[in-house]
Amino acid sequence: MKKVAFYTLGCKLNFSETSTISRMFEDKGFQKVDFTEQPDIFVINTCSVTENADKKCRKIVKEAKKISPKSYVTIVGCYAQLKPKEISEIKGVDAVLGAAEKFRLFDYLEDFTSKNEPQVFASEIQEAKAYHASHSYGDRTRTFLKVQDGCNYGCAFCTIPLARGKSRSDSIENIVEQAEAIGKTEVKEVVLTGVNIGDFGIQDGKRKEKFIDLIKALDEVEGIDRFRISSIEPNLLTNEVIEFVSQSKKFVPHFHVPLQSGSDNILKRMNRRYLSDLYRDRVATIKRLMPHCCIGVDVITGFPGETEEEFLKTYNFLNELDISYLHVFTYSERPNTQALDMDGEVPVAERQQRSNMLRTLSEKKKRYFYEQNLSAQASVLFEDDVENGFMHGFTENYVRVKAKYDPVLINELKAVQLTEIDSDGHMLVEEMEEVLVH
Repeated sequence: MKKVAFYTLGCKLNFSETSTISRMFEDKGFQKVDFTEQPDIFVINTCSVTENADKKCRKIVKEAKKISPKSYVTIVGCYAQLKPKEISEIKGVDAVLGAAEKFRLFDYLEDFTSKNEPQVFASEIQEAKAYHASHSYGDRTRTFLKVQDGCNYGCAFCTIPLARGKSRSDSIENIVEQAEAIGKTEVKEVVLTGVNIGDFGIQDGKRKEKFIDLIKALDEVEGIDRFRISSIEPNLLTNEVIEFVSQSKKFVPHFHVPLQSGSDNILKRMNRRYLSDLYRDRVATIKRLMPHCCIGVDVITGFPGETEEEFLKTYNFLNELDISYLHVFTYSERPNTQALDMDGEVPVAERQQRSNMLRTLSEKKKRYFYEQNLSAQASVLFEDDVENGFMHGFTENYVRVKAKYDPVLINELKAVQLTEIDSDGHMLVEEMEEVLVH
């Protein structure tokens, strides 16, 4: 029996797709193993958003060949779609598959034996119109369920539409069917993922369904305790969606809403589809209906034209908002993006300094949010994440909790009281009650 190992760079969507590909291998009789267990085949799923994608890809291939010198190395994913030729020239790579081909790798690669030169299968992205359903399973406590792919937005900094094509979705019926199957397993929480999930509902190039109707249907699925929305654009996070989540049986009070910049001038240069006033309104609406809700924010520093004054607009905007944490990205130039040709380049050192300022702000925001939750009662889903005799988990509103390790608690929802924030910034809990029964 041949052994296969997987490595995933990037987002939750990539994790869901890697997991689906891994099940395809297992269905064909391959044994899935860890990266270090001398596999016969490596499948590396790449990301175009990750900085230094080429460098990271080369490093992982090098490590793979060090672990298993005679292994067959396959590169798939967004970076494989954007730069197939460059990847094929990395020493040790046997095959490169683009967006339309990665779910058909058994059709292309036959017996997974090295040929005289690397095989490259990456069609033009316009051909990548098919929707491939996927979800993760068995890799983590939470399951990532893909509901949408691609993007019709043309943000000036982004390569994802080039790597994944236009926005397209599965049907509500099919997604509910997948969720019902997940509900019959031991999984307690499902995270909805996609490139632009608020744009859910486009099938065969036409809008047929809406995101609000999807979440209403999923709220009725039995066997799953929690649904979590991953990232949703502020212009697509409607009042209707916010109001529904606030009253939902299963959707948790946690939104991750990309901002990218608090400066309207920069938002316009970025081709974002909203301005700061709309974003401020969304946060206010969420907090009015769900004061305990966790709100995460994506922000980019050093975009072309971001002067010190424009950066300070972003900093002050975020400082005043009632948000919970930041994901900070330092702008990096990407081929075939509009931003590459813009004037106003920000020195790399200045970009990094601004990123560091926002990461410090993020720590303050997170600390304040945790302090707001002290003494609250919550339910925690404990994960198989053990360190120095302690295990970790997340409350419904995404507070990370630390407790003494107990194997019985893994993948269990427990009622707790949040009592103290330790020196590492984790929330400690008081005595645990019985497992919550739903």
